[in-house]
Amino acid sequence: MEQFKAFLKQIAPITDEEFENTLPNFKKISLGKNSYFIQLGKVCRQIAFIQKGTLRTSYMNENMEEITSCFCTENSFTTSYKSFILQEPSTLSIQAMENVELLVIDYEDLQKLFKESIVWQTIGRVIAERQYIVMEQYASVLCNENAKEKYLRLLKEQPSILHKATINDIASYLGITRRTLSRIRKEITQN
Repeated sequence: MEQFKAFLKQIAPITDEEFENTLPNFKKISLGKNSYFIQLGKVCRQIAFIQKGTLRTSYMNENMEEITSCFCTENSFTTSYKSFILQEPSTLSIQAMENVELLVIDYEDLQKLFKESIVWQTIGRVIAERQYIVMEQYASVLCNENAKEKYLRLLKEQPSILHKATINDIASYLGITRRTLSRIRKEITQN
């Protein structure tokens, strides 16, 4: 719980008492590798803080190909945000890439925290802002960087993903073909 408390304190000045009062709203869950936190078409009723492990967010494109849109790592929140906020079926799947440990809170309990606590209103706003920035940066990278630049960025910003994700997942995340990714990896290792 200290890891979670430290994360929240970086966002807002939550006191030890406020933290202790909010803990009953969260529960710990574990997911095994390849288990789903949320599946496509189901309503997402929880948001999760990732204490340990990595999850992969994906969607189906118009050709019914699974596309990786995010690798969610420790010390961050994840959910199918649109589904969670609107309480409608998710257009995303979130799957464990390895065994994960999560702290989850239900939609109703989070709404209650927002109503009762200015600190939680701040936490919610800052997390939403951060998610928006991540999404905008990802869209910008996909549109403005070439394949090698995208791969080097991933190597720099999330190097552990290269050991956890399949080559297909990495290629779809970068918006390139598996063949192009293999060529880039070979080129980089030869230099």
